[in-house]
Amino acid sequence: MSGIYIHIPFCKKKCSYCDFHFSTTFESYREKMIDAMCKEIEMRLGNEADLDIKTLYFGGGTPSLLQESDWNKLMQTLKSFITIEDLQEFTIEANPDDVNAAALALWKALGVNRLSIGVQSFRDEDLQWMNRAHNSKESLQCIELAQSFGFQNLTIDLMYGLPNQSLAIWSEQLHRACQLGVSHISAYCLTVEERTALKKSVDNGDLIIPDEDLVEEQFRALIDVLASYGLAQYEISNFAKSGAEAVHNSNYWLGKYYVGIGPSAHGFDGKNRYWNVANNRTYIRALEAGTLPETIEELTLKNRFNELILTGLRTHWGVEIVQLESLIPFDEKFCFQIQQLVDSEVLEIAEGKMRLTPQSRIKADYYTSLLFQV
Repeated sequence: MSGIYIHIPFCKKKCSYCDFHFSTTFESYREKMIDAMCKEIEMRLGNEADLDIKTLYFGGGTPSLLQESDWNKLMQTLKSFITIEDLQEFTIEANPDDVNAAALALWKALGVNRLSIGVQSFRDEDLQWMNRAHNSKESLQCIELAQSFGFQNLTIDLMYGLPNQSLAIWSEQLHRACQLGVSHISAYCLTVEERTALKKSVDNGDLIIPDEDLVEEQFRALIDVLASYGLAQYEISNFAKSGAEAVHNSNYWLGKYYVGIGPSAHGFDGKNRYWNVANNRTYIRALEAGTLPETIEELTLKNRFNELILTGLRTHWGVEIVQLESLIPFDEKFCFQIQQLVDSEVLEIAEGKMRLTPQSRIKADYYTSLLFQV
């Protein structure tokens, strides 16, 4: 089973913390961008002999900014290669300020069965320094409206480790989110990225980031509060009620094949990875000339081994030991490292799989790096 990810590089505003690829000045070339993306869909999917596409994910950027004419072009092209009705999951990311009755009706008609809503915070003071286009009232209203349209498979994004965010404030945010009845929550720790407005504010002392101890407390509160509402942690940053886990994103973590469409999008065929140029006009010109605007990396056995460790140990499913050994047989040194981590209750091994223990997930990046082949 594989999936398609489509990156929509349009945004109303630039969030202070974001370093993703997008543009806020896209109206002059909107149609050319959609045409170029349709061309890429044709070139990539037309070369696949045995498509088994079960998930479709529109991310960004802000897919909810697409107009009906944009959706019609993209979906008409996709339908030449996949059957929408056969999709297990069809997700679009949406910002609260874009969610209204007309948009929900359109998405429903297109076959969308999962919405990912970028709430980030229910506090207006947070949304203001983030430079988000919505307010807390719109967040609450859009979730209720989406549910009234029959979108029960809803996920919302939240952020912790924010300036002026105490443990009590974060816990209140979590309770509010869970009481809305959503089936999935993605929660991410704020990262101060280079070349962002947030980085400048932090460097100037205008915003103070919480220390590591407080962030760790917030992470543990995240796990405990969501568990009390029946949302289990199935990946470091993702929590779901039973059966509501994100199929598309889970396939990334499990190393499955996927196609990436759009500027800056990545794709993976099991052995090779490609990524498209992160420049809108260069992307468009390449597709107009009939060329895929990609860079391809042939992954070595060590690359594939390390990626399985990196992504698999982020999940509650863990990594299949047989799959790892099929890439690089375990030597004495590696076996000793694993045993040390098991003895330290960092790792657990059961049913042929290796997993991080719940208490060690707060330092997942560090522990996984200890197992990398270098």
